[in-house]
Amino acid sequence: MSLNSKQKLVLIAKQLARELRRGATPAEKIFWEVVRNRKFLNKKFYRQHLIYFDLLGKETFFIADFYSHEEKLVVEIDGGYHIRQQDNDELRTAIINLLNIKVIRFSNEQVIDDLKNVLNQIEKFIKANSP
Repeated sequence: MSLNSKQKLVLIAKQLARELRRGATPAEKIFWEVVRNRKFLNKKFYRQHLIYFDLLGKETFFIADFYSHEEKLVVEIDGGYHIRQQDNDELRTAIINLLNIKVIRFSNEQVIDDLKNVLNQIEKFIKANSP
């Protein structure tokens, strides 16, 4: 990929991430308030984090809802439309896993209705996947 193409990709990716942050769902806002500024297990989380990768010689990216670099963990909070795109989500998870990043998914309803359980599951997941 040429430098100009890569710069364009990065600009597009950053703009999309900004738009997603501005249009956060209620569940994403709730989750963000709990994990931001190392409030959860003293782990640093980023929201709408860009993950670049090469697919068949073409550089592209995913935007993870939430990402902890120190844990190499993506937390996805899925709305109803994810039911219709389960195959895409499975492929996305497989590609992210190939980058040695773990993925855990929750529905909007889980976050809104039972945040404590979601956080407990994430904590157990982190402990189970730590060296």
